[in-house]
Amino acid sequence: MLDPGYLPRPYIQLGATRFDGPSSVRDPDVELAANAASSHSVPAPPIPPPELTKSGKPLTKKQKKELKHITSGPDWFDLPAPAEADLPRLYREVEALRLRNQLDSKRFYKKDEGEGKGIKGLPKYFAIGTIIPSTTPFGTASGDNLTRANRKRTLVDELVDDAEAKRYAKKKFEDLQSARGAKGKNTLRAKQALRKGKW
Repeated sequence: MLDPGYLPRPYIQLGATRFDGPSSVRDPDVELAANAASSHSVPAPPIPPPELTKSGKPLTKKQKKELKHITSGPDWFDLPAPAEADLPRLYREVEALRLRNQLDSKRFYKKDEGEGKGIKGLPKYFAIGTIIPSTTPFGTASGDNLTRANRKRTLVDELVDDAEAKRYAKKKFEDLQSARGAKGKNTLRAKQALRKGKW
């Protein structure tokens, strides 16, 4: 039999039979108040050891302040601030999200705060997650899941491979090319010929 080690006293002690009510109920708040009022004082909890650097010296105030700003804090689930080296890659992903207006002509999205500011427009704390494939209650894969062949490493790769987005982008590109071609190179002679009279 396994030894569970030290266990705290249970909060409720039940009677001998199931018809008896609880024989005793333990209230931790009442116990704390009784201990505080008792003559023998409870020793104070030990002071936590100071945080040390790699060399073994205690951290300076500046270093402690920097450590605080690594995450957004417990109120925001310690969301990390991305490393400087990862910013260009993350910027591509965020920019692809911001340009989703161009992928679907029938949808309109509100403009983002940092739009048009480059890497400096990225939020300070953010993370990009992965959608975990879910199963239906019967254990089979959900219809919303992407097949293994369609899954890509990044959002940009997924968009590049999306057939519908490709078709729409190609159509828009051809429209722009035809509009630019009408007022581009080698069009001046054609315009002048149209201005001349036919006689």
